[in-house]
Formats: sequence, C-alpha cells, structure tokens
Amino acid sequence: MVARYYRELLNFCLRTIRDRDAAADAVQESYARFLAIEQSDVAIPEPRALLYQTARNVMVDQYRRGRVRSHENIDALAATESPTVPDAQAPDAMAASSQAVDAYLATIEALPPRCREAFILHVFEEMPYAQIAARMGTSVSMIEKHIARGRLACRQCERQLQGAA
Repeated sequence: MVARYYRELLNFCLRTIRDRDAAADAVQESYARFLAIEQSDVAIPEPRALLYQTARNVMVDQYRRGRVRSHENIDALAATESPTVPDAQAPDAMAASSQAVDAYLATIEALPPRCREAFILHVFEEMPYAQIAARMGTSVSMIEKHIARGRLACRQCERQLQGAA
C-alpha cells in the first residue's frame, strides 16, 4: 500500500504545499492516520480515496497550526513592546476604517442571497468549494461563480474607497 501510492500522494501534497519537506511530512502523517484506521478493523472500500482525503485533512491541519503559530508570535511581540500613545490622527483613522468596514458589509449584503451565502461560507468560515456546494445543493462550478462575483464586488468597493481617499 505504501509503495503503491507514495509517489502519487507526495506529488499531490507537493502541488498544494509547494515545500518538499512539508509535503513529505504530510504524506507520512497521512499514512500513519490511514494505518490507524486500517488497524481498527474498519472496512475501507476505497483505500486510495481515504488516503487522499486524509492527506487533505493533514495539510489543512498543518496550515492551521502554522497560522496559530504566527498569531502566537505576534502576541508575544505585542506583549514585549511598550504601549504607545495614540496620535491625533487616530480618531480619523478609526472613522475611516469603520466606514470601510461598513462599505464592505453593504457590498456583501447587496449580493444575491445564494451568492452572498457562498461568499460568506468561503471567505469567513473558510469552507472549501466542494463542501459549500454539498451544503447548498449545487455544483462546485456554480459556487466558483458565486465567489468570483463576490470578490469582484469587493474589489469594486475597494476601488471606490481608494478613489474617495
């Protein structure tokens, strides 16, 4: 089993992660998880499919752990820095930021309902296209179109905000 899919799974992970060592780690963790399932005497009708899904889950876990570590580093840096006194421009900056957030929210709210739902699930809840499609009962292609429409609307909003500044 290991020899049969190792190279194929490594290439799959490498295309996603773009780091050979991290991809090899993901493949190794995938096989460890797969073997744990296999040893639990659960029938595995499609071992290749389970192996690929496990690899996807491992890559997501690695990505999330990396994001948590980067947030921990920022928190540690913030704790070591002395607090700064806000400058006189801070209220203006806060008002501009609040207006920008309001503009983006209005833009997202103006999207058609299904488009808005797909966009929010992908951008804010970080759901993959396939999972959104299954949840909404539509095709992945339609989800891609909804999300592209939402992104275009947000880019247009950004251009308008930059033009106003």
